[in-house]
Amino acid sequence: MNVTLLVLSVLFFATEDPRPVVFEKQLIAMESAESVGVFDVDGDGQPDLVSGSYWYQGPEFNKRYLIGQVKRVSEYFDDFSTIPLDVNGDGNMDYVTGGWFGKTLFWVENPGTNGEWTPHEIANTGNVETTRAWDVNGDGNLEIVPNTPNQPLAYYSLNRDENGKGTGTFDKHAVTEKHGHGLGFGDINGDGRGDFIVPEGWIEAPENLEKGQWRLHKAFELGGASVPILVVDVNKDGLNDLIVGQGHDYGLHWYEQKRQGNAITFTQHPIDPYQSQYHTMEWEDIDNDGEMELITGKRYRAHNGNDPGASDPMGLYYFKWNGESFTKNIISYGPFGEGKGAGLFFAVEDLNGDGLLDIVVAGKDGLVVFHNKGSK
Repeated sequence: MNVTLLVLSVLFFATEDPRPVVFEKQLIAMESAESVGVFDVDGDGQPDLVSGSYWYQGPEFNKRYLIGQVKRVSEYFDDFSTIPLDVNGDGNMDYVTGGWFGKTLFWVENPGTNGEWTPHEIANTGNVETTRAWDVNGDGNLEIVPNTPNQPLAYYSLNRDENGKGTGTFDKHAVTEKHGHGLGFGDINGDGRGDFIVPEGWIEAPENLEKGQWRLHKAFELGGASVPILVVDVNKDGLNDLIVGQGHDYGLHWYEQKRQGNAITFTQHPIDPYQSQYHTMEWEDIDNDGEMELITGKRYRAHNGNDPGASDPMGLYYFKWNGESFTKNIISYGPFGEGKGAGLFFAVEDLNGDGLLDIVVAGKDGLVVFHNKGSK
């Protein structure tokens, strides 16, 4: 084989899709909370699971402890996120959540014992679809951003003392007077500042976040979009694109950013138009190849079985960019009791320190860990 053929051969095999990742399923509980977070609750150095009314002690997760009774409305637990944050600076990890029915953003205090946890109101925000955390002001700390459809968009910064520890209080920062179902954050125009993405367009961050005005650019209409809307450079052309699921309908797409002078537009491309209720997603390197993958799945009974496709089989997937489009890899698929959806808020963490990211998903179809066993 001559040198040219050898080089071509190496390039060919280097760009082939790797073998898919194998996952081992562990059913933790048949609870119907739709959010789960991963953090060290008891300070033993092991990651634990926090979901709904309970936390599950790692590394086996077969012992659970009561956090407290979560308000139940119809099929829902009114607890739509689990964002780890030491809010009061006492060294115990708390978490931030919000509720659609209670219309409140709040944090739940870890007592450092096996006693019940105490909820504390942050703000009365209106209906909270779910919340996410991003470093909005670039200071290295995460802000809390609730998606409150048909209500104002604002973010909340934890007040910290001179040592950087949380004080238990938050400051509110207004962004816009109204936004819809769906929320993302990232730098759209390349100015180094993060912008918000809402279904109605992208909201450009001002140079001075405290005194400037956020400006809406109506470059698209995303409908009942996912939370989060991912802001990533999918095709590696130096421009950030969007990945958007339909939270209560069929569809998963990426929106390619294009520039002509100062004009920014987006072109829609399909990822998976055949699955409904792609309500949440994560962007992580699940196969350890140095490239990020899209991890997402169906939210089971998002509107209590009244969404299009609600009776379709459930699924959890990772999608790998192949240079031209996304390749779908099945983690779990099937009817209720066999397949598993993604819930409303899930976690991707290395649970056992083996260097491989595991996936923890809650939902009305139960709480499950998918242990990453690598490519076989």
